[in-house]
Order: sequence, then C-alpha cells, then structure tokens
Amino acid sequence: MMTIPATIDFTIHSVADEPADDSSYASVSDAHFADTRSGGIASSVTELIGDTPLVRLNRVASDVDATIAVKVEYLNPGGSSKDRIAQRIIEAAERSGQLKPGGVIVEPTSGNTGVGLALVAQQRGYRTIFVLPDKVSESKRAVLRAYSAEVVVTPTNVEPQDPRSYYQVSDRLARTIPGAFKPNQYSNENGPLSHYETTGPEIWRDSEHRVTHFVAGIGTGGTISGTGRYLKEVSDGAVTVVGADPEGSIYSDPANVHVYDIEGVGEDFYPKAFDQSIPDSIVQISDEQAFLMTRRLAREEGLLVGGSSGMAVAAAVQYARDHHLAADDLVVVLLPDSGRGYLDKIFDDEWMRAHGYADVVEATTPEPLVGADGEVRVPANVIGGTGTDVASDAKEASSVTA
Repeated sequence: MMTIPATIDFTIHSVADEPADDSSYASVSDAHFADTRSGGIASSVTELIGDTPLVRLNRVASDVDATIAVKVEYLNPGGSSKDRIAQRIIEAAERSGQLKPGGVIVEPTSGNTGVGLALVAQQRGYRTIFVLPDKVSESKRAVLRAYSAEVVVTPTNVEPQDPRSYYQVSDRLARTIPGAFKPNQYSNENGPLSHYETTGPEIWRDSEHRVTHFVAGIGTGGTISGTGRYLKEVSDGAVTVVGADPEGSIYSDPANVHVYDIEGVGEDFYPKAFDQSIPDSIVQISDEQAFLMTRRLAREEGLLVGGSSGMAVAAAVQYARDHHLAADDLVVVLLPDSGRGYLDKIFDDEWMRAHGYADVVEATTPEPLVGADGEVRVPANVIGGTGTDVASDAKEASSVTA
C-alpha cells in the first residue's frame, strides 16, 4: 500500500519507468534526473532543478475520501515549476543556434518564467529583459531585478493585439534589440516537453504508479499538456487529467472573458503550447475561492504558496467532492510557486479588504491573543479561554479580594 508522507521527503530517487515512444516527444532517461545529484556538491544551481516532493494534504482535504497529494514546485531553486521549462528552452536554443554567446533573452511573463530564465541565463552569461502586466506584484518584480533582469511593466486590461500589451511590447523589443532571443513560452514545444520528460515521470515514480487523477492550473498550457500526456500514456489512459481555471479565463468560459486577480494562470487566447485534448475536464474557480484556499494552505498545511496553487487545490477538492472520489483514488495537484511573491497581496489583509476579499480575511484570521492596546486576551476558542480580557479579569479579582 502506497504511503504519501505527511512531511517533505528530500530523498532523491532514480527514474524506473520510460514513457511511450513518440517521435515528437523525447524519451526520458535516468541520466536526465540525477547523474549529478546522487551526492556531493552540485556544480551549478541549475542541477537542482526538478525532483520536487509529493506531500499529503490533511486538513484542507479532510472532507473528501480520496487522498490528495501536492507536488511542491516552489522547492526548485528559482522557486517555481518554470525553472524546468527555462532550462530546456535555453538549452534547445543554444543547440539550434537561436541563442548565441552574449545574447539577450526577451520574454513576456507574469514573473515565474522570468525567474527561471534569469536563473539559467545568468549561469550562461546572457542578459534578460522581461515584460510584465501591471497586475504582477511588486515583490515579484523585485525578485526578477534581484536576478539582474530588466523589467518592463505594461497595462493588464488591454487586448492581446493592443500595442501596449505585454505580448506586443515583448515582440517589439525582440525585433529591435541585436542578438535578442524570444523563448515564447506560449508556443515553444520545449515547455510541454520539459514536463513530459521530468514532471510526469516524477509523479508516476513517487506515487508508486498509483496516481489516478492529476490536477493543474492552465496558463500557457505547457504544464498540464506535457505532464498530463505522459501520465495518460504511461497509465494506458487510466489517469484522469483535470484543469483548474480562474473565472474570467477563456479555457473554462470562452464567452465570458474578463480580468481576474489570480496571477500566472488562465488566458484570453489559446496558446499553441496548450494541447486541448489532454484535460478530461476543467474546473472553474473564483478569485475568492482561490485566495481562501491559498491562505488555508499556509495556515493549516504549512505550505506558503501562490494564488494559482490555491486555485488548483480548490479545484481538486471540488472535483473530488463532486465526483465522489473514493479512498483508493490518489489525486496529485501541482503547486507552481511559493507565496513569498504574494506577501503584499494575498497575504496582506489590507490589500485583500481593499479588493473585495474581506470575507476571506475574516475566515482565515484567528482572533488575536494580544489586543491593539497590548493587553493579553484569551479568546473562547483557546484552551481555558472564556473570551475575556485577562487584564480586566485580574482587576476584577483584585477588587473582589480587597
């Protein structure tokens, strides 16, 4: 019987299973995973990409019978699953001659792909310029700059064809900067391939071949397409692939596309990297549902993750409940990134209230033990508590004694 650890297991394993042969998808080899990670000192930070652990969810999934485990991608060195695609895209561009020594990488990104590209690029001597929509948090922009990237910010609420959109601005920069290479994660086949070759096999291996459902958010579509395809092939179609999508995205409701607050997921067009035949179903999740689950994951499971991760877990729990998944079902959910890039948004009570999420704040904020006046208070839900002010109780006791 398989056991998913309640805490993170950092053991590095080797890959035992190969994917089905396909001319358009490279085969997976043991060497891809851990030649240089079997022990000792890594020669570069990029050798630490991949082999992220699976962790069982306990409290937030307590009302469903199925086991829900999460793949913690923020343990990649750049802090997200995008490290995987960045490494493969850059290596492929070098082999093809598209990226030459001293070149400049230009890409439209919500942040995580930029971090991955910057991480790999600086190890190889390339400069990076990233174009971001203005809804991307300032803390995520600061991370990109910390990796020596240049950041260009554009309006969020414009059409993709608008010359101000981050797609069009990045195209213009790539055309005019000498030696520029645009990875174009939205149509680059190396994005899905990176997940087909690494993420999928890791899940199959670490679940001991027992995974029954895979849930992931859909952004560029590379993660769900590559990982989902591998899991379907290796299981002879037994694994069900479920997409998670924010309200306002084209994937779950093409007739009602509008702005939403969750970052790094959903789209207003269909990228070439997204294989629409892979997801068996798509679950739509609101900003409020996603942010509530995001905060719960931090406060109840010890997993400080971003809004797209909260969205994916909310979708997994909803799917498991709606489809009456049983105790022998194992749902694996991919958590793309850390919550450290969202401390000034999702985890900031004032930002949440200002953007209409006061109910989420109230639902995830315990009654304080210390009041604004510095007095210690004991809420009724604390052991021995009566919901009273300790200082007031002391004064009352003193007056009675006198």
